[in-house]
Amino acid sequence: MAKQLPDNPELEPLTRIQVLIAMGVTAVVLLFAAKLWMYLGSVTLLPLSGTSDALLLGLGLAVTITAASSVVYYLWPAYRQSADFYLQLVLKPLVLPDLIWLGLLPGMSEELLFRGVMLPAVGMDFTGLVATSLLFGILHLSGPQQWPYVVWATAVGLLLGYSAIATGNLLVPIVAHVVTNLLSSYLWKLGNRQVEA
Repeated sequence: MAKQLPDNPELEPLTRIQVLIAMGVTAVVLLFAAKLWMYLGSVTLLPLSGTSDALLLGLGLAVTITAASSVVYYLWPAYRQSADFYLQLVLKPLVLPDLIWLGLLPGMSEELLFRGVMLPAVGMDFTGLVATSLLFGILHLSGPQQWPYVVWATAVGLLLGYSAIATGNLLVPIVAHVVTNLLSSYLWKLGNRQVEA
């Protein structure tokens, strides 16, 4: 019998293949939504410029988000429980090389939709920033007990969106998102490997 996740006895853990397929399908759906929105809404994609400044800014933002996430994780028990549930569901079945896909697929597809297409469509201003960040947070809702994770994802969306508005370069939030996913998931796997041993 499969081990069940804490605080949700009716939810069975996912297999590695199920997680990888879900990530791939979700990335394709988000990319399709972005392309469709660009086509039907005549939206211009936020520019993507591969400069060293953009890469460094994205890396710095990723380290900042990862460090802040660690602090929030230790200081806010409700977030810790919510994050552990979500991360156990998604990360536990994955092996370390899979974390590359966990970084790339959501990081690129979510940024293309939320900061690349949706933000310019809604507005490169405070209203657009808040609206797209709230929707980004809601995307991370996997159940009614997950509201702390949604709050954190919304805050991260605000940082990523602000970086896109301030720089006018989609590469900054893409790099920040991809590297944040890689760092955070690696650190969680490392910490939980020691717990399981």
